[in-house]
Amino acid sequence: MKIFVTGVGGQLGHDVMNELYKRGYERVGSDVAETYSGVADGSAVTTASYVSLDITDASTVDKTITKINPDVVIHCAAWTAVDMAEDDDKVEKVRAVNISGTKNIAEVCKKLDCKMVYISTDYVFDGQGTEPWQPDCKDYKPLNVYGQTKLEGELAVSQTLDKYFIVRIAWVFGFNGKNFIKTMLNVGKTHDTVCVVNDQIGTPTYTYDLARLLVDMAETEKYGYYHATNEGGYISWYDFTKEIYRQAGYKTNVIPVTTEEYGLSKAARPFNSRLDKSKLVEAGFEPLPTWQDAVSRYLKEIEF
Repeated sequence: MKIFVTGVGGQLGHDVMNELYKRGYERVGSDVAETYSGVADGSAVTTASYVSLDITDASTVDKTITKINPDVVIHCAAWTAVDMAEDDDKVEKVRAVNISGTKNIAEVCKKLDCKMVYISTDYVFDGQGTEPWQPDCKDYKPLNVYGQTKLEGELAVSQTLDKYFIVRIAWVFGFNGKNFIKTMLNVGKTHDTVCVVNDQIGTPTYTYDLARLLVDMAETEKYGYYHATNEGGYISWYDFTKEIYRQAGYKTNVIPVTTEEYGLSKAARPFNSRLDKSKLVEAGFEPLPTWQDAVSRYLKEIEF
């Protein structure tokens, strides 16, 4: 099986390439940079397995992926800077990447009759209530530009292809890039007290664990919509920070505040990011480990 992976300069794409390497699959990674810009750990990307690709260029996407002729495309590339996406001068670019870029890839997958794995987000929902969102729920009401463009990316995939996996994730952290854990560790080094919101509820997703699941999916024909975060229960960002500091041995005082009290964010965030993952088990996929265990392994990996 040959797999083409977009966004390998980011957290998830990097780990997907590593997972494919461990399983011995032929793999080709891509990103917009001329040369690979992520962590060079010897297995994620080699010179022979990286191609520069601007996914917003339909003609180039068609030529590049057609030449590679993969069995599966795992589409990790996306605009993920949520607040910046709200800027008037960025909206067109965000839409080009998250919607048009995804559509370009889906069209090639249709032509080649290959599978596509699309990574989406809890932000496609409005985040109201307390009930976990079901993967096949169609009650979409994104609160911000990022969520709207990821939703339209979902639709571009589902309306173009039959052989697709749409996988919604939340609160992502991984080795190759910036994330909440790295930010809070840095803040905890220089502050005695930090304020963290406690009214946004969800579950973290460790890209190392998610990569395993995505490749598991790619090996099957169990197509459809899925939710995939780590197990371990639903928590707030405040709860997450407390556990990060506990495991890291930090004595930093963490104060819970509401989203309104915290302020700052340009883009509206969902309060309810609870994602129901029972469909994974029903389809025969192995759930991700608990987020507490994931934090433990991650802290060892980054050697903070």
